[in-house]
Amino acid sequence: MRDTRNTDLAEVAESDLVTRRGRFRAVAFRDPHDGNEHLALVRGEPRGRADVLVRVHSECLTGDVFGALRCECGAQLRSAVEAIADAECGVLVYLRGHEGRGIGLVAKVRTHVLQDEQGLDTVDSATALGLPVDVRDFGAAARVLHHLGVGSVRLLSNNADKVLALTEHGITVSGRVPLLAPVDEYNVRYLTAKRDRLGHDLPNLGSFG
Repeated sequence: MRDTRNTDLAEVAESDLVTRRGRFRAVAFRDPHDGNEHLALVRGEPRGRADVLVRVHSECLTGDVFGALRCECGAQLRSAVEAIADAECGVLVYLRGHEGRGIGLVAKVRTHVLQDEQGLDTVDSATALGLPVDVRDFGAAARVLHHLGVGSVRLLSNNADKVLALTEHGITVSGRVPLLAPVDEYNVRYLTAKRDRLGHDLPNLGSFG
């Protein structure tokens, strides 16, 4: 493993990571602004390249690790890794500290109780607890993309706000690539709220919505 230093990142460590979808470069870093440790999974050599396929993924322990079906996070994470592997050049930035759109794991589980017992959606269940709907900061993703020398990105996302956030941090987003997960009885309420309340582009809802 080799350690590198960058003025915009407190610490950076890199190593090879062999996965079921082949070899990636794992770039772990501590962001000095949010204090969290994040990970960029890099395929190929994106430095100096334009239109690099990029996924900026917010941590979701329940979906990413345990396969919870109430959200599409785990499915999106797997699909993003597949797409980047197939492209042979791309970056997946995994942002920690983003659990529940930034409210944390305990608070997120409390919102689940309100969703299950009172029928509240993902937005109203947060505000009912006096919590913000979304406090995520995507600056760390922008800083590691700058560190990697990415010229411009094609962003794997359904969220136009994420495009705006990266742009505000100096990342050129040349296009947005949909990352649609299957809709079923477990995630349809969540996805409908993301479409109707949070402005996500989710044409796959179809008759479910």
